[in-house]
Amino acid sequence: MQKEKLYGKTLNELIAVTKRIGLPGFAARQMADWLYKKEINSIGEMTNLSKKMRETISNDYEIGLYSPESSSESIDGTKKYLYKVLNGKYIETAYIPETERATICVSSQSGCKMGCIFCMTGKQGFQGNLSSNEILNQFRSLPEFSTLTNMVFMGMGEPLDNITQVMKTLEILTAEWGYGWSPTRITVSTVGILSTVKEFLEKSRCHLAVSLHSPFDEERKMLMPIQKTNSLKEILDAIRNFEINSQRRISFEYILFQGMNDSQKHVNELAKILNGIKCRINLIRFHQVPGAEFRSPGLEETIKFKEALIAKGILTTIRASRGVDIKAACGLLSTLEQNKTS
Repeated sequence: MQKEKLYGKTLNELIAVTKRIGLPGFAARQMADWLYKKEINSIGEMTNLSKKMRETISNDYEIGLYSPESSSESIDGTKKYLYKVLNGKYIETAYIPETERATICVSSQSGCKMGCIFCMTGKQGFQGNLSSNEILNQFRSLPEFSTLTNMVFMGMGEPLDNITQVMKTLEILTAEWGYGWSPTRITVSTVGILSTVKEFLEKSRCHLAVSLHSPFDEERKMLMPIQKTNSLKEILDAIRNFEINSQRRISFEYILFQGMNDSQKHVNELAKILNGIKCRINLIRFHQVPGAEFRSPGLEETIKFKEALIAKGILTTIRASRGVDIKAACGLLSTLEQNKTS
């Protein structure tokens, strides 16, 4: 019988564990301290708990950390790690080092049900939600763990379609009994699920990044099926109606497809629909994936689009393409690995 994992449990869940196995309440905070501050790998290392307590915990529980199955490194320093999750599927995690920061890009689901036609993860279909243990394990077991300064939930899956486990993960990352990270070090990306966008804004102080990709309904609907049931207008209205504090950043991810969503009319419409929202747009040149008919615009065209948005008063940046030589576009490596084993 498989033991339950302690790593990835919130303080309240650890308190429930102590009650279930008859330990004193104070043991929960001690366990949290060992799990999230002292970075242990075994229950036996919890040396301020008695030997008997540790044995009692070990009867039914384990820490639950595990290493990546494989990795690849780009010439630009980006690394892609493959993790095997409990259902035998593979998920991807990216490590992105820069001059003054090091970012981890984590997955929140195995596969994805959102069906965005430009995304390789979407082509896998949905295979399951990751637990807070499986999400946080990508962070803790990363070889470069000690260098990390930022986290983005922009890997495989739709984070806000797995809201319960993602919110647990964010609590552990930011709580004083957990890792104690500032919420401003964490960005959660979403295609825009109205109910959970509202929940995320209300219950978390982390940054929000909304996948936009076109300001026009029919165009966005073609790219992103979510537009049929959760319109961009509804998402933008929800953001407008929420009081965003000065520390929280709202950004819009915009993948540029050559000749499709990179015209002046797109610039004009973006300025119109984003009016009144303090935000930035992150431009991303499309990473080619197998079977996709789209093409990426050149750097010169991308810069021109950026300057047109800035001229409209919208803070705009171009996200550098990283890890192109190691198939770092989301879903490519895990798809290849799963095709080997299927």
